[in-house]
Amino acid sequence: MSLPLTRSAEVAEAQAAGRGVVALESTIITHGMPWPRNVETARAVEDAVRAAGAVPATVAVIAGRIHVGLEPGTLEALAQTKDVRKLSRADLAAWVAAGGTGATTVAATMICARLAGIAIFATGGIGGVHRGAEHSFDISADLRELAETPVTVVAAGAKAILDLPKTLEMLETLGVPVIGYRTDDFPAFWSRASGLAAPIRMDTPAEIAAAHRMRAAMALPGGQLVANPIPHAAEIPAERLAPVIAAAQAEAAEAGITGKEVTPFLLSRIFELTEGRSLEANIALVLNNARLAAAIAAEIARG
Repeated sequence: MSLPLTRSAEVAEAQAAGRGVVALESTIITHGMPWPRNVETARAVEDAVRAAGAVPATVAVIAGRIHVGLEPGTLEALAQTKDVRKLSRADLAAWVAAGGTGATTVAATMICARLAGIAIFATGGIGGVHRGAEHSFDISADLRELAETPVTVVAAGAKAILDLPKTLEMLETLGVPVIGYRTDDFPAFWSRASGLAAPIRMDTPAEIAAAHRMRAAMALPGGQLVANPIPHAAEIPAERLAPVIAAAQAEAAEAGITGKEVTPFLLSRIFELTEGRSLEANIALVLNNARLAAAIAAEIARG
């Protein structure tokens, strides 16, 4: 069976020329923001990758084909499509086989990036171990994907709504390198510091690229998580966010919200409770991650 994968003209040309390419997820377009802010942000993130010397490859499943890089018209159409399925490892292949359209999460984007020969992926924050997971067993597929798929992921740490100590513990158990970029403190998405130590520190894209290449040379499975703190100007301090997150989680529990619906509900309520500041911070950190990922991709391409 042939793989139903289509590269955009820009991505195909870049790979043929040996240039750095950065994968980008599509759930930020379909599930993260309303129209037209979603398409404006997606374009801004792609432009940030280009300005930093690499080529963006936004990933999505459209009519049963994996698209690695979206042409401008396709990106805009996806941004306006309703009821797009959110795809992860468990349902990606089934949805492609069924001819469906879906947006890729962190895990699904990593899989598609590997299939397309892309080494670097920029996102906002990874999923992880949810608070109360000792009762719900709610743990994101992102963690297992990082342990299995050889893609370096640049994120502003894990989402602050998660149990960060347990998330770091799970990453260690799975053998995933967690690299703090110019920081000794693991960042917490909207906040620069979580109070938890970053296991590894690296200060240059070249160091991160060298570690990526060494993992391949040693035939180690899985990727790397590069934890890149949100810019100072966009940060919401953790002490300000803590009561907001607690209130949103209490509302979710009272409403009986579980599973895949928890994260979107919490992010929506935090947006409302912070009067939109959380969304502005989210956009700033995604742009920051895109620039760093582009720099790493360029280093990897130089070999």
